[in-house]
Amino acid sequence: MNDRTTDNAQAEVMELIIEHGLGGMEAAFSILFNEAMKIERSRVLQADPYQRTDQRLGYANGYKPKHIKSRLGRLDLQVPQVRGEVDFYPSALEKGERSERALKLAMAEMYIKGISTRKVSRVLEKLCGLQFSSADVSRASQSLDQELERWRNRPLGQVEYLVIDARYEHVRIDGQVRSCAVLLATGVLLNGKRTVLAVSASLSEAEVHWRNFLLSLQKRGLHGLKLIISDSHPGLKLARKTVFPSVPWQRCQVHLQRNAAAYVPKMHMRGQVVTDIRDIFNAPSRSEADRLLEKAVTFYSDKASKLSEWMEMNIPEGLSFYAMPRSHWRRLRTSNMVERLNREIKRRTRVSSIFPHETSLLRLVTAVLMEVAEEWETDKTYLKLKKE
Repeated sequence: MNDRTTDNAQAEVMELIIEHGLGGMEAAFSILFNEAMKIERSRVLQADPYQRTDQRLGYANGYKPKHIKSRLGRLDLQVPQVRGEVDFYPSALEKGERSERALKLAMAEMYIKGISTRKVSRVLEKLCGLQFSSADVSRASQSLDQELERWRNRPLGQVEYLVIDARYEHVRIDGQVRSCAVLLATGVLLNGKRTVLAVSASLSEAEVHWRNFLLSLQKRGLHGLKLIISDSHPGLKLARKTVFPSVPWQRCQVHLQRNAAAYVPKMHMRGQVVTDIRDIFNAPSRSEADRLLEKAVTFYSDKASKLSEWMEMNIPEGLSFYAMPRSHWRRLRTSNMVERLNREIKRRTRVSSIFPHETSLLRLVTAVLMEVAEEWETDKTYLKLKKE
């Protein structure tokens, strides 16, 4: 091999270090890296450039520039090319690319953990001496997309209870900030553990979004449902009746209690209305709940007719849990299972505030849900699913 070229490179490296000290390490390492790739090319070709030999397997074919962000800083490299039948790519560069991928993964994980892109950039600048823009962090986050997609589409099995909810985040579309609906599905498995089943993000919470969301659960193998718990989201009723027509529905009692306030005509009546509805929900049996409901409907028919009509039509939707095992009642009366999810999602999403598109929102929310699902599935049993 050509030792003179190597000696010249080493001399150039020494001069850089002598003149610039640690400040010259980026350029010095780039020179060494380039020289190492040249040496490896000569070994693969079994000949130095311009060397005449019968053992030659191919020919050098110039260089291709490549820039890598590393722990030492930005490396300006010249990747040796070859022509002929031999296949060559520097193994040293492959190792460097693995380090680069690790750095990008670290960037993505920091972002997913709820650290702003500005803080991520400052941390990496301190560690590596490099400047990273918010676009760099966003591109790095895309490296997690395949793993997140696999998790969203993983097979499902038998699920006893399904809890569904929706929340909204801000997304910038065509220069305008719009609300994006994030649909969430959690459930209780046969082993009594709770888990996160699915997530979807769309600018619409219309029936078609809900229908596609529920159909995706079916396609992934979800079966055996005994009860669906949710609020009365727009579009959800039609979608639920289309996809799961025979599964009973429990309307969240917390949301029902809040909805009732809109039908109370006078402020001084609110305390009594809250008490009456709570008594219905806490009744020891469905028959007693129905009796108390009928009594309340009659009582308010003259004083608050709209409230009376609303109670007669809506309160029964919050009483489906009575058909389930008594030991499960407390857990099945509301959609509180997803409230913790919403708090955790909000804690992460408020860092970004406004997302550039639906994909970036879905990426962050999915990563959060994966963490929660893992915690739930290794946590203590949520419900004891034994026959009573």
